[in-house]
Amino acid sequence: MAETGKRDDPYQQFNFLVEIDGIARAGFMECTGTTTDTDAIDYREGNDITMNVRKLSGLRTYTNIVLKRGYTQDKSLWDWRKKIINGAVERRSADIILLNENREEVLRWRVREAWISKWDSGPFNAKTNDVVMETVELVHEGLELV
Repeated sequence: MAETGKRDDPYQQFNFLVEIDGIARAGFMECTGTTTDTDAIDYREGNDITMNVRKLSGLRTYTNIVLKRGYTQDKSLWDWRKKIINGAVERRSADIILLNENREEVLRWRVREAWISKWDSGPFNAKTNDVVMETVELVHEGLELV
């Protein structure tokens, strides 16, 4: 219950950090895919004369997390991807941290057993002055709000 007269404003979506193995990486401009899903399984017992279907929980799935940032000289994400390309899938933990207006942590999503399944650099276009983007897609085996 909120105190009388105290505002409980929602947090702004631009104020976040991404840590990979506990190290904050250069500022990502976008993070999507923090989605969890559980399949519903229809089940009816053989002796159920009412013909009612029960809904049981099935497989849990997690959407790939997509991170986008302006390209810098930090090649750590490419180095990680290169290991995977060479056959050494290196799984890491990652945290997505939401900050308040004072840049203090208010929420943290923990990603387990993540590895880069896709890496993209670009596009390059001489007609614009946009920042070159680095995009990575992380597959993972779990997401929780801690």
